[in-house]
Amino acid sequence: MPSITLDGIRYNTEDLTERGRAQLASLQFLETNLKKLKNEILVYQTAQASYVAALKAEIEKSGIEPTKEKDESSGLDKP
Repeated sequence: MPSITLDGIRYNTEDLTERGRAQLASLQFLETNLKKLKNEILVYQTAQASYVAALKAEIEKSGIEPTKEKDESSGLDKP
């Protein structure tokens, strides 16, 4: 029997009303898409870290000296 657990309580999905089955389908669709988005965010964060590391390496290689003040206005001050 297929079931779903909500707040620690297991329910038989075959006992759901038509409206309940529609809600379950929407929930499953949402959870699948949230997982995809979270994985996509991880990919972007990995790429961001790589670009920051590459930029830092290029700055060091070219001998550019930092300014005396930290620029708080830039959104690029990341890890």
